Amino acid sequence: MRKLYITAGLCLSLFLGSTALQAQDLNAFEQQVTEHTLSNGMKFIIVERDVAPVATFMTFVNAGGVDEPVGLSGVAHIFEHMAFKGTSRIGTNNIEAEMALIPEIDATYTQWIRERRNPNASQATLDSLWTRFQELEEQAKNYVVSNEFSQIIDRQGGVGLNAGTGMDFTIYFYSLPQNKAELWFSLESERFKDPVMREFYVEKEVITEERRQVVESNPIRRMLEEFTAVAYTALPYRDALIGWPSDIESVTIESALEFYNDFYVPSNMFVVIVGDVDPQEMIAHAETYFSDMPGEGVEPPLMMVEEPRQRGERRFVIEDPAQPMLAIGYKTVPASHPDALALDVLSGILFEGRTSRMNRSLVDEQELALAAISLNGFPGDKHTTLFGAVALPNQDVTLEDLEEAVHVEIDRLKTELVSEEELRRVITQRRASLLRQLGNNTGIANLISFTQGKTGDWRTIFTDLDRMMELTPEDLQRVANLYFEPSQRTVGYLVNATE
Repeated sequence: MRKLYITAGLCLSLFLGSTALQAQDLNAFEQQVTEHTLSNGMKFIIVERDVAPVATFMTFVNAGGVDEPVGLSGVAHIFEHMAFKGTSRIGTNNIEAEMALIPEIDATYTQWIRERRNPNASQATLDSLWTRFQELEEQAKNYVVSNEFSQIIDRQGGVGLNAGTGMDFTIYFYSLPQNKAELWFSLESERFKDPVMREFYVEKEVITEERRQVVESNPIRRMLEEFTAVAYTALPYRDALIGWPSDIESVTIESALEFYNDFYVPSNMFVVIVGDVDPQEMIAHAETYFSDMPGEGVEPPLMMVEEPRQRGERRFVIEDPAQPMLAIGYKTVPASHPDALALDVLSGILFEGRTSRMNRSLVDEQELALAAISLNGFPGDKHTTLFGAVALPNQDVTLEDLEEAVHVEIDRLKTELVSEEELRRVITQRRASLLRQLGNNTGIANLISFTQGKTGDWRTIFTDLDRMMELTPEDLQRVANLYFEPSQRTVGYLVNATE
């Protein structure tokens, strides 16, 4: 049910901060939008769209993997899973008995994990603690009503119930019939005001298995995990979004609740509602259900870490029984930086479509690569991000030759002006992508949520067109020369271990 947004920077690059509608369309779109901020700081953005009697609801939390404490990678994703487990009212048949057990379960596990990390651990103590932990877990199962939260939504006609965790964000969303809007306010406010960490350790096992399936069984994921670990020195972008195995094991209920208390506060969350709804009715529901959300006046911890400038190219080689692979990335700027739009256009010129430079040169003409995909905005783009590529060599092509061909295309951007035709092609692609997104409730909710989250103003969906239309080939050349320096580059090879 839940989807992990490990490569959110890639998936969202088509529309974050770079769109292609005429700026005057903003005026028409604004007529459909109502914004309201509660006294506790929680914002609601409501878009009227009476195409069908349904509405999409999206809760955006301005926190993700980059905000996790050292040693607790994966905790943002773990809490995302727990947000589906219910509350004191939902998901239980005896909340008093259940709440008496949960602290003891966590205390026992905490003792066990501390003993397990002790170099002089006592096996007898470990066995005793683990036995007691399992006994408590078995008792707790008697009070759990599994999946009750999602079942309520299903019974009321809800669809698309899901969530996602990225390096910079966490989102929760689903759609309901328009006449069930108040149900969403009731359920959503309850799960974020009163989360119960039931089945916490059961869910951690699910996440550990998810890591095996999503990362450890996927060569590209394994490569990218190594890539960010080498590319970043200070920023937590270096850590695995789904969590390092030892960190997943170490996270306790107490540490997950600390993350929740720090970041799930009204000033750090907003809601987007798109559909056949009455804005004033939505505002009234927001006041009723969310105005008493704890954390009024509280600001989340501020990310103080800045990635230092690289002092030279970084390289690594990993051996893996898989298709050989090349990864190249240059340190660039956050999505909020003025140059981010030009970098997005350069990504389109290099990688998007059959006529893109990398595809035409590496895949079609020289037949050096099976594919080359962009890494622009990876692994997140709220802070110093990466611009680059992952490329798969063709049969009998060395990674060295493929790397050289990639460098040739990137260096061309520094010495030769891109054509007006290439620039217009990317703008046309952006327009088509945006128009597709604006054709349905979920697409609109996505656009507004991620743009609001990245830039602080959803209107840049439209106003960035003016900036894109003003870009010149000379602007793109300046940006290429500024950021695509060899000293700011990380290069990784995946070498087939069976060769």
